[in-house]
Amino acid sequence: MLKLRIREKITGLLVLYFILALIAIGFTLFVSWKLEGGAAAINDAGRERMRSYRIAYLLTQQVHHPSHVLRQELEQEIVHFEHTLAELHNGNPQRPLFLPKERGIQQQMAELQRSWEQEMKPRIMDILDSGKLAQRDRLLAAYRPAMESYVAGIDALVLMVERSNAQATTLLRSIQIALVVVALIGTILLDYIFSLVLVRPVQRLNEGLQSMGKADFGVRLPVTSSDELGELALGFNQMAEKLQNLYDTLEQRVEEKTRGIETKSRELATLYDVASFLNSSKSAELLCDGVLERMVPLIGAVGGVVRLTDAKQEQLQVVAARGVSDAFLADETYLAVGRCICGEVARDGIAVSADFTLPSHPPLLQACSKDGFKAVAAIPIRSSQNAIGMLNLFFDAVRILPPAEVRLLESVGLHLGIAIENQRLIARQREMAIFEERNLLAQELHDSIAQSLAFLNLQAQMLQDDLEQKKLDDAMQILAQIREGVQESYDDVRELLVHFRTRMDHPDLESAIASALQKFEGQIGIRTRFVRNGPLPEIAPEHALQAMHILQESLSNIRKHAQASEVEVELSTAADCQLTIRDDGKGFDPASNIGDTHVGIRIMRERAHRFGGTLNIVSTPGQGTTVSLRWLPTPITTEQRDAA
Repeated sequence: MLKLRIREKITGLLVLYFILALIAIGFTLFVSWKLEGGAAAINDAGRERMRSYRIAYLLTQQVHHPSHVLRQELEQEIVHFEHTLAELHNGNPQRPLFLPKERGIQQQMAELQRSWEQEMKPRIMDILDSGKLAQRDRLLAAYRPAMESYVAGIDALVLMVERSNAQATTLLRSIQIALVVVALIGTILLDYIFSLVLVRPVQRLNEGLQSMGKADFGVRLPVTSSDELGELALGFNQMAEKLQNLYDTLEQRVEEKTRGIETKSRELATLYDVASFLNSSKSAELLCDGVLERMVPLIGAVGGVVRLTDAKQEQLQVVAARGVSDAFLADETYLAVGRCICGEVARDGIAVSADFTLPSHPPLLQACSKDGFKAVAAIPIRSSQNAIGMLNLFFDAVRILPPAEVRLLESVGLHLGIAIENQRLIARQREMAIFEERNLLAQELHDSIAQSLAFLNLQAQMLQDDLEQKKLDDAMQILAQIREGVQESYDDVRELLVHFRTRMDHPDLESAIASALQKFEGQIGIRTRFVRNGPLPEIAPEHALQAMHILQESLSNIRKHAQASEVEVELSTAADCQLTIRDDGKGFDPASNIGDTHVGIRIMRERAHRFGGTLNIVSTPGQGTTVSLRWLPTPITTEQRDAA
């Protein structure tokens, strides 16, 4: 049996209806066309009748009053008559003009054409060609009855065509009535078919949906076709069956979902608790022990250990343990990476839940068996996609953890790894800070006090030589130089102490600069002037501290080398921050190596680079020096504000 879709059914019906309508309309157009051609034929036949009388009239005038003009006019009428007669006989579809194809009409038309060619036209030509008036009158008298008979033939043709057109008109009206009847019947038929094919199935579907809306899941629709609506009814029945099954097992499913939600809530609470604990500032060992304290009872384990890898990623060391014996710790305090199940997890970074009662590869160590453990869960501790250790949970019964618990433990391992790595980074940062400060201290000691002590050592040797040679004047001169060097070293030591004890005790950088300039002017006696432009934003304490160190170093260089009488410090805060120190001293050539001044400049550049600033020094011998520090201000954080 041919299976048709709804679209194919509707398209077929519409095409059939369109073909029937097209045939009826085409037939109507054909009949109308015939009527139009017949009407044109009647019109031309009537014109031929009038032209026959016209020819007779002109012929009479030519007989009694011969004239060349009349003869030409008569000949033109004859030509028009013959042309119209030929068009009636042959037809003209372009006008349109044609005679009905009825036998009587065609015979009458042939008779008219024959009579014209064989009787009427020869008579006319004989009259025109006759030379004697009496003969022309006799021929004209004989022509008139023949002309009347010929016109009667034309009238008979017109009547025949009119009767044919009347029949065609009756047929056309019948066809139009039939079209109305067909349209009415077709509309009723299409309405019935659409109702049968579309409306009724949709109504049944709507009734089924209303029944399902009233919780009647036992409703089913009849599948009466193989088209889209049949498939829709079949799909509805399947949906109703599934909904009925779901409704019957709803309470059970709600209970399962409730248990799942409770499990998820417990896991989220555990993760929140672990995350809050790991965010506290504690050592790695305390962090690991706290995680074990929370995870062992949550998973239902009897014990557990946390192992971390060494720097070479070769050994695993136990840093926290719960529920295991001292013998276990003695045997597995250190475990090679790749050995046993735990070593493989640390090497591959893949969580494992294993049953000790089954054979495994690699072979298990004996420590777990001695403590009576039957199963273990080994979870990698990750940081930056690298395994830095592992979490072991031991069970006294055979147990394989479900995927949800494994994912929970992996999340805990990831949080623990990040917390441990953060502790290590904080420790390294502290070590780097101490190292940098010690490096700066060593540089300044080497470049200032060490050089001064070396100079004093040479001076002491020269003093000893002068005393041995009894050169008291030279000895006194050297002794004065030694005293001056000792005083300079003492000043350098005090200045270094000031540098490394500098703290932002003032509420902002402006107050700190003003205080430093006041101390400098009071101790050295050089006039100072402080200028500030723009609003002062909040500056991170580290930035302000480095700026103060650079200011102290600049003031120290001015004291030692500039021989200045005035110092101007300008703090400008617009789009960026700029600290400028100018003096009117003797200046120097920045391109040349000028000893400890060059070292001080290098230290200042290192300090500027440390917090993202740039240092620019402009100096000309005899015209003073300008030191300019520029940096972008970084918004102060809440932690920095609290620490300050």
